[in-house]
Amino acid sequence: MLRIGLFLLTNIGVLVVASITLNLLGVNHILDESGSGLNLKSLLIFCAVFGFSGSFISLFLSKFIAKKTTGTQIIDTPRTAEQKWLLDTVAELSQKAGIGMPEVGIFPAPEANAFATGWNRNKSLVAVSAGLLQRFDREEARAVLAHEIGHVANGDMVTLTLIQGVVNTFVMFFARIIGHTVDRVVFKTERGLGIGYYVVTFVAEIVLAFLASMIVMAFSRYREYRADQAGANLASRAGMIRALQRLQAETQAGAQSSMPSSMKAFGISSGFSQNMAKLFASHPPLEERIRALQQGG
Repeated sequence: MLRIGLFLLTNIGVLVVASITLNLLGVNHILDESGSGLNLKSLLIFCAVFGFSGSFISLFLSKFIAKKTTGTQIIDTPRTAEQKWLLDTVAELSQKAGIGMPEVGIFPAPEANAFATGWNRNKSLVAVSAGLLQRFDREEARAVLAHEIGHVANGDMVTLTLIQGVVNTFVMFFARIIGHTVDRVVFKTERGLGIGYYVVTFVAEIVLAFLASMIVMAFSRYREYRADQAGANLASRAGMIRALQRLQAETQAGAQSSMPSSMKAFGISSGFSQNMAKLFASHPPLEERIRALQQGG
């Protein structure tokens, strides 16, 4: 679940910083000629420009932040037989999927997990945890790598960026409408934008962004099934099922994730999604993913 959490938090951060900066600089020309009402067309254009900017900045920073927050060590030259197997396997699966060779790394986490990220399907990053390599057999680990390469080949990060851009646009749009309305009705500002507008808009953006994340999470759940199917096609269906079953066993045994919470939406598995309401879960339950593969879906 690593991919979505990092993307969302980076995206929200960019939006908040951009909004504060633009407001301080006065670059917020959203009022009509009278200075009392909103120019909705200008407001929508303004929100779209900065909404998509935040989303694309998150995408372009995704590899850098993923490496830093997880402590991923990139394998340039393999030093062990395990590292050589990892590089060779990723190269084989990438060629089979029709994408460029990703950067390959290992991050120091005891739980079994893996993630893929990057702005370009030919310049991506695939990383696995030390715990996964220690406990999964080669067929299971290969299936996990195939799942992550499936995310890259399916263009999930780019599609997510476009969806997030649309979500950002309307979060900013409605937050400013709410801020303007409260500023006029409660704070009685007649012209221009009063302090109530800025305070309420800031709070509304955070609340609406959190609620709108349900849309992104629904997309993420749908794409997990596709990535599982890609793992089954690129590696083997039996291996993919076994890998998910092992992840399920570790989750049921109470294995704790040591990855940063902002990264959990990037991985193949997440205990987080088991404990949150379904609407905010980035992954479907493991038992449903296993059942879909067993049924050939």
